[in-house]
Amino acid sequence: MCPHGIKGRLLGEADMGLLDQCEELFKTSNLYDVIGVTNDASEAEVRRGYYKVSLQVHPDRSPGDGQATAKFQALGKVYAVLSDKDQRAIYDEQGIVDEESDSLDQDRNWEEYWRTMFPKITLQDILNFEKSYKDSEEEKHDLMRVYEEHKGDMDRIMENVLCATQEDEPRIRAILQCAIDSKALRSHKAFTNESAKKKSSRKRKADKERKEAEEMQKEMGLDSEDSLVAMIKKNQKSKEAGFNSLMDNLEAKYCKKRPSSSSGRKGKK
Repeated sequence: MCPHGIKGRLLGEADMGLLDQCEELFKTSNLYDVIGVTNDASEAEVRRGYYKVSLQVHPDRSPGDGQATAKFQALGKVYAVLSDKDQRAIYDEQGIVDEESDSLDQDRNWEEYWRTMFPKITLQDILNFEKSYKDSEEEKHDLMRVYEEHKGDMDRIMENVLCATQEDEPRIRAILQCAIDSKALRSHKAFTNESAKKKSSRKRKADKERKEAEEMQKEMGLDSEDSLVAMIKKNQKSKEAGFNSLMDNLEAKYCKKRPSSSSGRKGKK
């Protein structure tokens, strides 16, 4: 197995290779880490990982991130490598990337590439998913995972659980407390001893975001549906968990596989 953590070398004086781009933009040259999956991930898991991270860095969803476009383009290249059987095998065995492959063309339209991979998700898709997700075993599993990852920090938990709003916090707390009481989760002081000041600060932040969304609705003349879509995008753009069930259904119906690419010059890690 190749040493995936080794930083890539520059190809030429001006061109930065994909592995170096990932190191600079995502703080890792490990292509699997970039999309949040393990190196034994299935094709479907690689596709979901790419989708979830692409939602976070898509330029339309991250207007305040000056590197969003570069991240989105690099992410497309990462998926192009890991979704191609031959390129992925070379990367896994030798730790190199085919920098001259057609699939890594610098002038490629990555927005178009993304749209060919994933359907446009409608408001009804989101609402249906939210309805089935809340209080499901999948949500419980995600909550427990995020709780352990962030050691009971409710600020981070609320930021990283899909479909979670301020109104959901009592319900989420109850689910986690039940898991703690049953010994399914460890008790973390950040959760059990959270101060009233911290809870209040989180509520003020949520109230402020809600007010901003309402003001945006008035200023832009959005109807109730457009406003809801905008709020959902705002709330979900930094959240990583839970879209799997929705994507499983949509992928089976819409997603296309990409053809293999030709070989060329290699970029080492």
